[in-house]
Amino acid sequence: MNNVEPPPLFIQAVQLDSTVLILSSFIFLLLLLSALFSGAESAYFSLSPKDTEALSENTTKSENKILSLLKHPKELLAALLIANNFVNVGIIILSSYLINYYFPMADNYLRFFLEVVGITLVILIWGEVIPKIFAVKNAPLVTRLMSTPILIIKKTPPFSFLVRALVKSSRLFDQTKKGKVNLSSSDLEQAVAITKEESLDDEHNILEGIVKFGKTEASQIMKPRIEVSAVDAEMKFSEIKAFILDCGFSRIPVYKETADQVIGILYIKDLLPYLNQNDQFNWQSTLRKPFFIPENKKINDLLQEFKTKKMHLSIVVDEYGGASGIVTLEDILEEIVGEITDEFDEEELVYSRIDDGVYIFEGRTSLMDFYKASKIKPEAFEKIKGDAETIGGFVIEQAGRILKNNEFIEVEKCKIIVESSDKRRVKTLKVITNNHD
Repeated sequence: MNNVEPPPLFIQAVQLDSTVLILSSFIFLLLLLSALFSGAESAYFSLSPKDTEALSENTTKSENKILSLLKHPKELLAALLIANNFVNVGIIILSSYLINYYFPMADNYLRFFLEVVGITLVILIWGEVIPKIFAVKNAPLVTRLMSTPILIIKKTPPFSFLVRALVKSSRLFDQTKKGKVNLSSSDLEQAVAITKEESLDDEHNILEGIVKFGKTEASQIMKPRIEVSAVDAEMKFSEIKAFILDCGFSRIPVYKETADQVIGILYIKDLLPYLNQNDQFNWQSTLRKPFFIPENKKINDLLQEFKTKKMHLSIVVDEYGGASGIVTLEDILEEIVGEITDEFDEEELVYSRIDDGVYIFEGRTSLMDFYKASKIKPEAFEKIKGDAETIGGFVIEQAGRILKNNEFIEVEKCKIIVESSDKRRVKTLKVITNNHD
């Protein structure tokens, strides 16, 4: 019986169908590789310090491979990006061929939609979004799975040549930008927030102090005039010596007539050669010129001026030229490292903690100290704060009057109740926060 040969069109159809099947299989394989490379990129660069430490404690081959890749992060990133881009280009080329086969007579708009929108969505969802979400949640697993393939890519030409070329070009670019790193304060705040769980409380407080250092004004950290130990220029020398022994400070502001008119700073060490002098001694001749600053002076600028002028104390003046208080070098440093005490400092309890989230503060406690002690976020207070610098002044400012006992104000979820007050000022306050929730 004679064999009947199939018609040529049938042979052509079978060949095309097999070609389509092979291309579809290749596209599926490339999509899988794209997902693996994208996931590996997220996994390797989302490993926490704890994960890296755990890897270093193990001596298995897979852990050693991961650590060797992490030692050269630029080469790792270059290998992943190059491989992923090659795969994505392959997906686009093969997909375009299939679209031409299935839609040979399609108009330009339909072809554009299928090739650009359709292929892009497939690569984006299957090759980027889904694998990266999975990889971040399962970083150790993905890094172990992809360590060997990545090492093979790094050592296989032409990928190895491209990786080295890309790394060298990035190093050249880094050298041109060396020393020029632009970081905003918001970037630093985010970085500090990220490290909050991994750092100790003291370390984190120092980092927060450094970040907020450039935003803090002199009026926020100054010691108010009413609490400053100052002497009258008309005092006798014997009275000055008694005052120095009583106050215990090494630098004392000197005023004339009223505390608003500071005329100089008395350095105690300048009086040491004259301790045996009587009241006829002209101690005013030893005064040094005061350093005046406005209330809105940034303390980072003030620190630089202290270094330049070799001074430790400045007089804060208001818009009318009257003295508002003083800021010392110690006050500025305490904004970074916290409270600094020595053998001459008296331990003064300015607040007490009654319960979780419940505090008692003196009305004269500065807002900055209030924020630190109660551990509340200062943004809500700073937005509505006017000229007040103490918690008592803030309450009076918000209420528009001096509140009586048991009256209160609320700032977001913080309740501030007046415990004691008189006709002139608020003495003590109870603060209830939601930090204990």
